[in-house]
Amino acid sequence: MVITYEWRGDFEDTAVNALHAEGFGHRIVDIGWQAQVHRHSLGWVCARRDGELIGFVNVAWDGGVHAFILDTMVSAELRRSGIGAELVAEAARGARAAKCEWLHVDFEDDLRAFYFDACGFKPTQAGLIAL
Repeated sequence: MVITYEWRGDFEDTAVNALHAEGFGHRIVDIGWQAQVHRHSLGWVCARRDGELIGFVNVAWDGGVHAFILDTMVSAELRRSGIGAELVAEAARGARAAKCEWLHVDFEDDLRAFYFDACGFKPTQAGLIAL
């Protein structure tokens, strides 16, 4: 199985919408991912197998030195195979190349091992206000 990863790769909104619904357990909704990432993101990473989008991560930023991992998703059949960690690694390379100094992520407790062990993030103190 050959998986390719592309920083700021081309994708179809329908493919990301389907992957997002699968990854986050909701019905497919019509989100304009192309417009969203081009307007707000430093970059994104697409993972493909035989041309099919099987992974995606969005890298938002503050316009300066802070980048943020959002919406890490991998097709259910391919999870736990290293694809998610490579998506995040490629996102880190892209953020570093853009002269960002920090890459942030927040996540649910069940993803601690993925982000800390597989991806190399370090725990920090942070605050959150539910809106």
